[in-house]
Amino acid sequence: MSSPSTAPPAPTDLKRIVAASLVGTTIEWYDFFLYGSAAALVFNKLFFPDSDPVVGTLLSFLTYAVGFAARPLGALVFGHYGDRLGRKRLLVLSLLLMGAATFAIGLLPTHASVGTAAPVLLTVLRLVQGFALGGEWGGAVLLVSEHGDARRRGFWSSWPQTGAPAGQLLATGVLSLLTALLSDASFAGWGWRIPFLLSGVLVAVGLWIRLSVDESPVFREALARAEARRTTEAADPEKLPLVAVMRRHWRDVLVAMGARMAENISYYVITAFVLVYATTSAGVSKQTALNAVLIGSAVHFAVIPAWGALSDRIGRRPVYLLGAAGTGLWVFPFFSLADTASFGDLILAVTVGLVLHGAMYAPQAAFFSEMFATRMRYSGASIGAQFASVAAGAPAPLIATALLSEYGDSTPIALYVIAAAVLTLVAVALAEETRHRDLAEIDPETAADGKQATGRAADTRAV
Repeated sequence: MSSPSTAPPAPTDLKRIVAASLVGTTIEWYDFFLYGSAAALVFNKLFFPDSDPVVGTLLSFLTYAVGFAARPLGALVFGHYGDRLGRKRLLVLSLLLMGAATFAIGLLPTHASVGTAAPVLLTVLRLVQGFALGGEWGGAVLLVSEHGDARRRGFWSSWPQTGAPAGQLLATGVLSLLTALLSDASFAGWGWRIPFLLSGVLVAVGLWIRLSVDESPVFREALARAEARRTTEAADPEKLPLVAVMRRHWRDVLVAMGARMAENISYYVITAFVLVYATTSAGVSKQTALNAVLIGSAVHFAVIPAWGALSDRIGRRPVYLLGAAGTGLWVFPFFSLADTASFGDLILAVTVGLVLHGAMYAPQAAFFSEMFATRMRYSGASIGAQFASVAAGAPAPLIATALLSEYGDSTPIALYVIAAAVLTLVAVALAEETRHRDLAEIDPETAADGKQATGRAADTRAV
């Protein structure tokens, strides 16, 4: 009998599930990236006006990084309950939390109105955003991975990954439109609030779609097996998902963390720090920099499913390694093109960087999902992904800004990205290929000998 992970669902059902995950992740990333763009453009003046421009930008990015610090906590909490209660409930909660925090940012008073209370409130809301996003990613990709056709898992599970460029596209597009229509004074006075308040409408749409999907069949079957085992005398006490992950999958967690280094750091250098670099060192306008990221994000959105499909044909590791190597090789040309202050060159720099990033980001959903057993998959995938973000994405704009301020040159920043690429290459090279794994047969209850098996020793037959 085919397991849920090998039996393709009805096309209509799968498309609805993909849509629910994609819409939700798009909204979550819109909220998260909106903050990053606003931090680069106006938050330094609105919330840290007593600082000089460089220090103000650093403080603005510091509140940006706080959101990453909360993501591991979100991964732990949402992963625990997602592995106990199911994926769907936690995804609804993460969307509500993110939307409420983002909407509240749009209502915040600035430093001119309430003094130091303004950046404190901003930081608190950023923490809520990070906590919600820490739980969103794992649930969204698992919902698709555990529903989807195993032979095309890389393709289908890459669609929630397109939520990142779609959210970036939406956030940057709204900001770009507002900066084009409004004067600098109007945008700083009230225009920046509009994209944050718009989040309320987007969340309502996302909830309506997300509530319409069913729980993962792979999770339901694993939960039923666990319940049946608990009724027998031979059943062992069920361990906490976190404890089980660290006992059986600690190597996979380390691989996932290493795999995210180049992917995470390069993304925030290309999409967030570039707004600072292009407008200060290269001397282009905010509008030009935003439009370059906008165009690059559109291409990024289009290529992610293609990279995901390629990973179904040749494997997760080859595609991921290609992206990491390409990112390391492209970083010097990236800054050289940005330095020309040409709009066309800036578009090329950002777009090629994001295409190479997509080669890492697209197979990541299937790759991480295939590493862990079902009752610890939400925890394992989320912990590996979100703990890495604290060391990678969180400090990336801060480190890049500090290096630029200290040396006045892009070379140290390029070397920083190259070091991350090398770390990712090593991590992925040491990992095992997961393309042929059956998500249900990774579980210890379905292992052939009935003993506890790790994901590494699980089914590796062709699907």
